[in-house]
Amino acid sequence: MAASLDPIIALTRDGMTAVNSIIVDRMQSEIDLIPQLAGHLVASGGKRIRPMLTLASAMMAGETPEAKANAAKLAAAVEFIHTATLLHDDVIDESNMRRGQQTANAIWGNEASVLVGDFLFARAFELMVETGNIHVLGRLSNASARITEGEIQQLMIAGKPDTDIDDYLSVIIGKTAELFAAAAEAGGMIAGGDDALNNTLNNALNNALPNALKDYGMALGIAFQITDDALDYDADETRLGKNVGDDFAEGKTTLPVMMAYHDGDADEKAFWQRTLGDGDIGDGDLAHAQALITKHDTISRSLAEARRHAEAAEQCLAPFPASPARDGLMEAARFAASRAV
Repeated sequence: MAASLDPIIALTRDGMTAVNSIIVDRMQSEIDLIPQLAGHLVASGGKRIRPMLTLASAMMAGETPEAKANAAKLAAAVEFIHTATLLHDDVIDESNMRRGQQTANAIWGNEASVLVGDFLFARAFELMVETGNIHVLGRLSNASARITEGEIQQLMIAGKPDTDIDDYLSVIIGKTAELFAAAAEAGGMIAGGDDALNNTLNNALNNALPNALKDYGMALGIAFQITDDALDYDADETRLGKNVGDDFAEGKTTLPVMMAYHDGDADEKAFWQRTLGDGDIGDGDLAHAQALITKHDTISRSLAEARRHAEAAEQCLAPFPASPARDGLMEAARFAASRAV
C-alpha cells in the first residue's frame, strides 16, 4: 500500500479545525486588502503538513488541555510563517502560478504581497507570545531567521549548476527543513505531558522527545524538498502544484541539475551554463534539460536520496512506543519521499 498522509490528517482533524479558526480570526484587519490577499493564498490548497506536524508532535508528547490549545496557536503560527515565506518567494521568483492558481503578486502586485507577508509574520509572533513559552518563541524565531538565510543562500547559488551538493543541502535545510524541524519540535516542547505518557516512557526517552522530533522534522523537510525538486522536471503539473520546469525557468540550482551537470561532458556543461548560468533559455531548452536529466537518471537518483532522509526521519521516532501520533508521523515521512512521479 502506498504511503499516505491520511493517518496524520485523520489524527489532527479536530485540531486543524481549531487551527483554521485561529487563522481566519487572525487574518482580519480593518485594511480590506489584507484578509483578501492572505485568504487567497491560505485557501489555495496545499497539504498544511507543517501545522499538522505541530499538532501530532504535541499529541505524541502527551497533551494537557492547556497544551492542546497552545499547540493549535503554534500550529497556526507555523502556517502563517510558511504562508508569509510563500508570498515573499513568489515576489522574488516572479512567479505567476502556485498550485494551479494565480499568485497573490500576479493579482495584487509585489508591494502588497511583501507587506501582507510581513503582516502574517507579525501575527505569527503574536500567537507565539500568547503561549507564554519563551523557549518555543526562541525556537520559532530562530527558524524564521534561518528561513531567510536559506532564501539568501538560494539566490547566491542560482545560475550556478557547478554548485557543490553540500551547499545545496545547506540551502534546503534553511529554506524548507528548518521550519519542518521547528514545527515538530515546538509541538513536543509545548506539550505538558500526562500520567499516561510518563508511565509509558522512561524519563530519558521523555526528555529526549523534543530533540528527536526536531531531528525527525529536519530529515522529513529535506526529503520533502528534494522530492519537490526532482518532480519539477518530471511530474504532472496537477500533482506537483506548480508548472513543470519552473525551477529551470527561474535558474534554480537543484539536485537533479547538479547531478546532471557533474556527470555531463563539456557540451552538456556548456548547455547548463548557457541556460541556468547566463539565463539564455530558448524554445526546446526545457525538453533538452529533461533529456539530459533522463540520460543521467538524476530524478531516480534524487528520489533515492530523498528516501534515505525519509528513512532517517522514521528512525528518529523508532525508539518511542507505538501510538497513533508516532505512527502517523512515521507514515508522513514515508509519504514525503514516495509521491508519484
